[in-house]
Amino acid sequence: MAKDFIISCEQMKIAISGKGGVGKTTLASTLARIYVREGFNVLAVDGDPSGHLSVALGLSIEESSEIIPLIEMKELIEERTGAAPGSIGGIFKLNPKVDDLPEKLSVNIKGVRLIQTGGFRKAGSGCFCPENAILKSLLKHLIVDTDDVVILDMEAGFEHLTRGTAKSVDVMIIVVEPGLRSIKTGVTIALLSRELGISRIFYAANKINNNEEKEYILKNLEFSEDIIGYISYENTIKEADLKGMSPFENSGKLIGEVRKIRDELSEKMGTKSLH
Repeated sequence: MAKDFIISCEQMKIAISGKGGVGKTTLASTLARIYVREGFNVLAVDGDPSGHLSVALGLSIEESSEIIPLIEMKELIEERTGAAPGSIGGIFKLNPKVDDLPEKLSVNIKGVRLIQTGGFRKAGSGCFCPENAILKSLLKHLIVDTDDVVILDMEAGFEHLTRGTAKSVDVMIIVVEPGLRSIKTGVTIALLSRELGISRIFYAANKINNNEEKEYILKNLEFSEDIIGYISYENTIKEADLKGMSPFENSGKLIGEVRKIRDELSEKMGTKSLH
């Protein structure tokens, strides 16, 4: 039970990143559902502009379409920052009030509280704008000030890391698949994460068909000793994605494999085992 864990595990803050399409959302949603099933309070943050985490957690496509990402809440952003969204530069609050937003914005999906933030605005080398100010403040609040397990499903690549939005997380899990571009992106994310001071960085290998693909990842991935688990390629996961369904209810191996990843993570983080 969750009560048997030391406090650092109960307050775990996990960021999940990787190249687009590698399965970040599959891992994030399944990990969140597993933590909830075992008695944890879980808050999941969808930081990807595509916003698929709600469906992966169990909402229908129709229900998911009704969720408005924080980045699109123009009146709220202006109220909290003092500036209209879309304005760059000028005067606005860099640290707006956000402590009430998790309660106001979160949607309960199968016991997981989801906040859909949307992605950071990009303008040149960085967007000094009200939208990013409120997103950065909210992420900092969730990571530093809350007692829940927080799982961040970050946008593809590593753009968010250059702004320090993942700086205070307890662990970064980088999802890779058998493919050189995925692996190179993963290594780049790891290097940037270390530059930000994130000391606990692990890889989860997804879409694995056979031992040859495991060996390919081990051979080509720098710091391959930091792989904490493998997730098999399953047609049921692809079918669930195509149908807009949660892979949690539509996969044979997924839950067991992600539970092993969670257990390995707990061991490496120095927490007690669930079993």
